[in-house]
Amino acid sequence: MSEENSQKIKKPWPTKKAMEQIYDRNLWGNNDAEFYSGFGSHSPELVNPYIEKVQSFLTSFDEFLTVCDLGCGDFNIGNQLVKYTQKYIAVDIVPELIKYNKSKFMADNLEFKCLDVSKDNLPKVDCVIIRQVLQHLSNAEVQRILHKLVNFKYIIITEHIPKGDFIANKDIISGQGIRLKKNSGLDILKHPFCFEVKDKKQLLCVDLENEKGVVVSWLLEVF
Repeated sequence: MSEENSQKIKKPWPTKKAMEQIYDRNLWGNNDAEFYSGFGSHSPELVNPYIEKVQSFLTSFDEFLTVCDLGCGDFNIGNQLVKYTQKYIAVDIVPELIKYNKSKFMADNLEFKCLDVSKDNLPKVDCVIIRQVLQHLSNAEVQRILHKLVNFKYIIITEHIPKGDFIANKDIISGQGIRLKKNSGLDILKHPFCFEVKDKKQLLCVDLENEKGVVVSWLLEVF
């Protein structure tokens, strides 16, 4: 193989392999499900109020927004939001998961794409939803994604963070775990990211009684 041809071949990023392994081995639970995105995507105490808050935002406009769901997972949550959008593009890094979602969820305004959001071009939409995704990624990978998010007017971001005071954004290796084990959590507005926004509003904060930390959702207006 020539050097020119070898450079054209895209090698998979470690994150892709890590996420594929999570679903292959059901590392987030529920061995009965073909694909399962974990407690955070299925617990009624987290899902129900989240759907209510996001629905309220999406229906507050005269015309529905176009939305891109980055890290859509098994689509248990996104499936409940599609009808409140003009166009809903659901993205995930795992090819078999996207293939499965395409066969299970169908709507005229729904589209699934298999993308690595840290390196691939993202669809042009009004609003990005990124729910408990960045918390699994290294700081370097988060930074690559944030460089792309400046192009979207609205961002709805959800993170699982410690209760009370903590040092934000301790680095981790991308994969199954999150910063909670280091008594840290992701906050893109703080160092080293310092993501700039026009406005921010806390949509929801759920205290996990039987788990460490809280799950917080923010609405960020970028421009």
